[in-house]
Amino acid sequence: MSENRKFTARDTALEVLMQIERANAWSDSSLKRTIAKNGLEGREAALATRLAYGVVQNRTLLDYYITCYCVQKAHRLEPVIRNILRIGGYQILFMDKIPHRAAVNEAVEMCRRNGRPRAAGMVNAVLRKFVANWMNMPPIPQGSTAEYLSVRYSHPRWLVERLLELLPAEEAEQFLQGDNDIVPTTIQTNLLKTDDESLLQELRQAGVDIERHGWLPHCFTVSGTGSLERLPAFAEGRFMVQDAAAHLVTVVAGPQKGDRVQDVCAAPGGKSFAAAIAMEGEGQILSCDIHPHKLKLIDSGAKRLGISCLRTMLADAREHHAAWDRAADVVIADVPCSGLGIIRKKPDIRYKNPEELAQLPIIQREILENVCRYVRSGGVLVYSTCTILPEENEQVTEAFLQAHPEFERTAFTLPLPIGSCDGQLTLWPQRHGTDGFYICRMRRKD
Repeated sequence: MSENRKFTARDTALEVLMQIERANAWSDSSLKRTIAKNGLEGREAALATRLAYGVVQNRTLLDYYITCYCVQKAHRLEPVIRNILRIGGYQILFMDKIPHRAAVNEAVEMCRRNGRPRAAGMVNAVLRKFVANWMNMPPIPQGSTAEYLSVRYSHPRWLVERLLELLPAEEAEQFLQGDNDIVPTTIQTNLLKTDDESLLQELRQAGVDIERHGWLPHCFTVSGTGSLERLPAFAEGRFMVQDAAAHLVTVVAGPQKGDRVQDVCAAPGGKSFAAAIAMEGEGQILSCDIHPHKLKLIDSGAKRLGISCLRTMLADAREHHAAWDRAADVVIADVPCSGLGIIRKKPDIRYKNPEELAQLPIIQREILENVCRYVRSGGVLVYSTCTILPEENEQVTEAFLQAHPEFERTAFTLPLPIGSCDGQLTLWPQRHGTDGFYICRMRRKD
C-alpha cells in the first residue's frame, strides 16, 4: 500500500486481522495501535473496531459460507484474500446499515489496493452470492449438537463440547450466542471524587447513553459512547470501567476502612481501585504484578482516580516474600486463567490452544499456596478467575482447602438476583448478565 494513502476503516480492520493471523496478536491491543497509527477517529474508528471484532467473532461461520461459494476452501485461500472476503461477508450478513453494493465494491477495491487485482473477480463473484442469498444462506451441518453450535457461533469444537458437559444444550447455546453479542460497558462511580447522581447527570449531559445498573449499587451501564477515555469525567477520575463480575470480587472481599489489602495479581488495577473506594481511601493497598509496564498502568490509574493509599510492587505471586507474612487483612488473588468467561469482551480468547490452558491449574495452585501466608489470623483470602471451567475454579479451591485446614470457606451475600452464597460463586453471562467469573471467599481460622 502507498504510505501516503488515507487508510479507511476497512483497510484498518484488514491490517488488524492480518496481525492476528500472522503474529498471533491480540485483537484489542492491535486495534488500538492500528487505529492510532492510521489516524482514524469517530465513526471510522468505530467501524474498524466493529469489522475486526465482528470477523473474529464469526470467523468459522464466515469461512463455512465462503467455502460454500468459492471453488477453493476458505483455509486454502491466501490470507489477505480470505480476510477481505470475511470483512465483506460480515458486512452483508451482520451490518444492516451498510449497503450490500458498497460492501462488495469496497472488497474489490481492497484487492487492488493490496496488490491482488487478479483476485478481484473471484472476490466479487463470491460476495455477490452472499448478497443473492443473504436471507437464505446454506444450512449449517447438523451432524451433532457440538458440530452445529461450533460453526453457528464460531467457537472451537473442544470448547463447545466442554460447555455441553457443564450446561444443558439450550443454555450452552445462550452462552455461545452471548459471546458474539455487543455488550454494554459497566462503570463504577468513584465515590472519592463524586456521587452517583452527579455522575449520572454529567454523563447524560455529555450525550452518553447511561442507565443505573440493574442490581449493583454505585454502578451504571453505558453504551454507544465511542471512547470513554475522551470524556472529562473519565480523565478527571470520576468513574472507573469495570465489569460487574470483576467488581463483585471486591464486594466479596469486603475491605474495610483502614484495612491492609494485598492484590497479588493486580493488573490492570480495577480490583485494587474498587477496594480503595470501598475503604474511603483510608488504609493500605499493595498492588503487585509480574510485568513492570502493567505497574505503570496501575500507578497512572490510581493517580487519575485520586487514590493515595495504594502502592505498587513488582512481584511474582508464586514467589514468597517473608516480610508480607500474616500482614494483610485481605488478600485478593485474581489469578491468571483461560479467560473463557470474557470472550464477549476479548473474542479471540476462544482460539487459544487448549493444551496450554491445561497447565493453568498448576500455576493457580502455586499462587494460592504462596499468598495464603500473607493473610493474618481472621483475615480473608479471595480467589477469583474470569473463567467458568471447574478445573480452574472449585477444583483448585477445594484442593487448597483440603491441604490447608487453617482456612475455611465463608458465606457471603450479594445483591439480588444472586443473594446468599456458601462461600463460592460461578457467574455466568447468560444467567447474570455479567462476564463469566468464579469467586471464592476463605478465612484464616488460626
